[in-house]
Amino acid sequence: VGDPFSLNNAANTGILYIKSTPLTIRFFRMWYEERELHPYNHDQDLFDKWLKYSPAVRESGLRFKFLSTEYFGGICEPSKDMNSVCSMHATCRIGLEYKRRCLIPMIDDWKKYLSLPPGEREFNPPSW
Repeated sequence: VGDPFSLNNAANTGILYIKSTPLTIRFFRMWYEERELHPYNHDQDLFDKWLKYSPAVRESGLRFKFLSTEYFGGICEPSKDMNSVCSMHATCRIGLEYKRRCLIPMIDDWKKYLSLPPGEREFNPPSW
């Protein structure tokens, strides 16, 4: 959306950066309780459709900052600028073994990419 603090941003709860405090611990306990109350809902849906708008969260003073997708790459959604990427994911793949088989060659390709001089990276993007 442009404002990293706007609750209108769609969240990807697969990648989180959290500072452990009593407040964040309470939040995760609440999230876990919601998962038990709504076992057929994905944890990301619970966060995106309910938790981030929850009066209890709002009253606690907890704030969320949504990170730009510019810093994340993935198998199904390659980044526009690989020099900005700090994390890769395989969320579009189902099953841990399938993700592992996809990510291992990606890591090798990533290492080759990073070994290139900065001026050559632009002309030799990773193969995926």
